[in-house]
Amino acid sequence: MPTPNARIAILRTLHRIHRQLTDLRERLDRGPKQIRATENNVKHREEDLAKVKAEARALRMAADQKQLQLKSIEDKVKDLRRKLNAATSNREYQALLEQIAGDEMTNSVLSDEILEALEKVDAFQKNIAETEAALAAAKQRTGEVRAEVSEHEPLLKADIARLEAELQQAETTLPRDICEMYQRVVRQKGEDALAAIENQCCDGCNQQVPLNLVSQVMMGQPVFCKSCGRLLYMPE
Repeated sequence: MPTPNARIAILRTLHRIHRQLTDLRERLDRGPKQIRATENNVKHREEDLAKVKAEARALRMAADQKQLQLKSIEDKVKDLRRKLNAATSNREYQALLEQIAGDEMTNSVLSDEILEALEKVDAFQKNIAETEAALAAAKQRTGEVRAEVSEHEPLLKADIARLEAELQQAETTLPRDICEMYQRVVRQKGEDALAAIENQCCDGCNQQVPLNLVSQVMMGQPVFCKSCGRLLYMPE
């Protein structure tokens, strides 16, 4: 029959192993989540790049259409000037002059619009380059995270297997009167199945533990926190 101190030491050891296993399992689970996060970032960067390129293409097409329109009106003005030279009356001459003036005004506005559109296209080209650089950086980060996860995963799995074996071995040393209760609370709470008593308080929920229960814990008896249900033990 283990002494009270030995019983307490077993619970202390079991809690340490449970906490270490929880930490390792969380780190193991975190790897795929980190990869998915970086992959999602790459996807968003790709969507951003596609959007910026589509907007740049739309601006380029609009500028090209205005340039075609400008060329068409310029050709029309040339034709009107030829007709102007061949005008046979003042009325016809004046009408042609007014039409030429109107078309040249239209071309002046078109020229300004084309210049503005081309400036926007140039700005979008810079934006495209920046977005492409962000995408490349995101892809590089994804590769780095995959490599890190691939490197650490076997080590974490090995540590988990070692601790699981250590836990199984430690559980065999539990006294029979504690073992069943311990197994039940572990199934329910996992790592939170146990808690130390610190300053007469349960370290799990910070609620005060009555002195008579503290005495029972010190005697190695199985005692559960009345507030949170954890199996209590004394710290070193």
